[in-house]
Amino acid sequence: MSKKDLIDAVAKECELTKEKAGVAVDAVLAHIRAAMKSGHEVRIPDFGTFKVAARKAREGRNPATGMTIQIPASNVPKFTPAKGLKEALN
Repeated sequence: MSKKDLIDAVAKECELTKEKAGVAVDAVLAHIRAAMKSGHEVRIPDFGTFKVAARKAREGRNPATGMTIQIPASNVPKFTPAKGLKEALN
């Protein structure tokens, strides 16, 4: 499902115009992004939890040359599905 498909589904389900549904979807995504950027978790009951995990610095290898390189530490997004979502899929 693409973002456009999601907007179309929200517009149909909520009886909104596609423009208003697009604003709503963009607002939800912006708030999730902002919360994660500030280090907070976003929990959506029966769906899952979005959180930020710290990845340590590590050594990597350039596959073309075989040279060892240093990969810097970074923050990465993580999603953990809720029990309700897992049960809905099985």
